[in-house]
Amino acid sequence: MNKRGLVCIAAGLALVLAAGCLTGYNVVEEKQAGENAEEALGLLRTVSIKPGELEIPEGLPQPFEVDPQVQMSEIEIDGHRYVGFLSIPSLELDLPVMSEWSYPNMKTAPCRYWGSVYLDNMVICAHNYVNHFGRLGNVSIGDPVIFTDVDGNVFNYTVSELIQLNPNQTLNMVKGLDWDLTLFTCTTSGRQRLTVRCVRAEESAT
Repeated sequence: MNKRGLVCIAAGLALVLAAGCLTGYNVVEEKQAGENAEEALGLLRTVSIKPGELEIPEGLPQPFEVDPQVQMSEIEIDGHRYVGFLSIPSLELDLPVMSEWSYPNMKTAPCRYWGSVYLDNMVICAHNYVNHFGRLGNVSIGDPVIFTDVDGNVFNYTVSELIQLNPNQTLNMVKGLDWDLTLFTCTTSGRQRLTVRCVRAEESAT
């Protein structure tokens, strides 16, 4: 075999090795992300107000009913700030939601990308880790989605639409009044954004 052939074989082996290392790194990162989210969720449920525990004087409505512009309450856990947690029963998925999105934050938990549940325009993003939004594409139209803020207010939604958007269509995540809650993540290829639109159910508990 000539020298050029040996170089090609060596290059091929290097690529295989690199791919193997990358796959191993992704598996470790995904496992760590799942553990981070589970730990944060446990702490969040411990320190946040549970539904029914918030004592409101008679005749006084909940804060989001008084002024929808009020900022969502936050709780700090291990240096991260959270606004509540998200439940998708059909996926048996419960996840904490951070107040602000960033790539480092998303390695721990889903993040609020935009908006507020009080304004019916919140957008939540997450990596496609299997323990985060990796199974988001398995939801069906009509499935319930629940968001509980750190003050114990429970917001019920139903899935109304599943679509895929291109990365350059980011503004489509936040515009429009037809959806009260949007969830999105990257597709497996990373070329598109799997987007789940939800509308508020008629009743939400407080």
